[in-house]
Parts: sequence; C-alpha cells; structure tokens
Amino acid sequence: MKTVDFAFAALTPRERYKILIGTVVPRPIAWVTTIDAEGRANAAPFSFFNCLSADPAIVALGVEFRPDGAPKDTGRNIRDSGVFTVNIVSDALLEAMNVTAVPFSAGVDELEHAGLAIAPGTAVASPRIIGAPAALECRLHSFLDIGNSREIVLGEVVHAHIRADAVNDSLHIDPAVMDAVGRMGGHGYASTRDYFDLPTMTEAKFTAGEIPLRQRKA
Repeated sequence: MKTVDFAFAALTPRERYKILIGTVVPRPIAWVTTIDAEGRANAAPFSFFNCLSADPAIVALGVEFRPDGAPKDTGRNIRDSGVFTVNIVSDALLEAMNVTAVPFSAGVDELEHAGLAIAPGTAVASPRIIGAPAALECRLHSFLDIGNSREIVLGEVVHAHIRADAVNDSLHIDPAVMDAVGRMGGHGYASTRDYFDLPTMTEAKFTAGEIPLRQRKA
C-alpha cells in the first residue's frame, strides 16, 4: 500500500490536529457536566476522550485551552470542584449537544439554551443530563500538563447511571438502545447503528481454521 508520510516535528499544531482527528475515528464523545465555584452547571462536549482502566475505573479527557491560553470552563470547574460527569451522547440528543459546543462566554447557561434538563449527582456534586442514555459520575484523579494547547484530565468513575432498558441483569449494555454517536474528522459524526459481532478467537480455533465471520445485528 502506497502511503504519504508526515514527520510530526515538521508539522504545525493545526496540521497535526487535522491528521489525528481524521485518523483516530470514530472517537467517543464525553458530554461533560460540571459546576463552577458558585454552583452553576456547565456542559461541553469533548471527543478527545476514552476509558483507560477498569480497576480503578479511569476515564481521560483532553480539554483544550482557549486561544488566549486561559482554561475553558470545564477544566477550571474540574480543578475547583474536583468532580465531573461524563454523559453519553445519543443520536436523539445530537443537536442539543451541538448547542453546548458553542463557545459561549463564561457564565452562560448552555444547558438552558439547549433545552436540557439536569438532575443532581448521586455521588458527586456535578449534575447529569437526564435524557442521556448513560452518565458516569467522576472524581478528579489527576491532571497531566502536556503543553500549552491542552490538558489531560483523569477521573475515577464512582457512580454510573444507565438507561433502564439498555442494561440487563448480566450488565450487558444494548448498543441499539444506547444509540451513541461518535466524532469523525472535521464536522463529521458517525452513528453506532451499523453494529456487528466478531468473536475473538482462541489460538486453537485459529490454528484449526475456525475463522469467525461478522455477525450483523438486526
């Protein structure tokens, strides 16, 4: 396969960003709710996000700074309160999520503009978005200062809210009910509706030629 190669040291930060968001796809979206020092709720989406560990349960956010180097509301609120909640974005909430991505001035109620209702946290002070199919309440674990453009937030999940019809007694979560969306490059998004299983093979099955096929879901 012919490739075009890029030495990242020779690229500008914007060029590196474009390559990363176009290749690391689809990216899950953390719709993060926080509270400021006065108890006001804030919501913002971040696609530099993933879970890193189950024991302890750690999620990571990449929160960029404002163009002038000042922290965004989310990063500042997490430092001040020590908590945050990651809400999962479903297809039905995509447009509301996009409203909360508007770079409003500090103190503007994004949730009100987006027409979203919230509920108090159970284990932490940050609220959750009621309509989200899942919400993970997190306590701040640590910050990783990696440069002038973005900071990495590690949070320990201490409580989860899952839509009742999306999870069974074995804790298997139905992706069709979750109906989550992910982020692609540019302004692109991807749904999770084209879903299939592909079982992981044992070495014995691979050696025996028992190669599983994709099993598409109805």
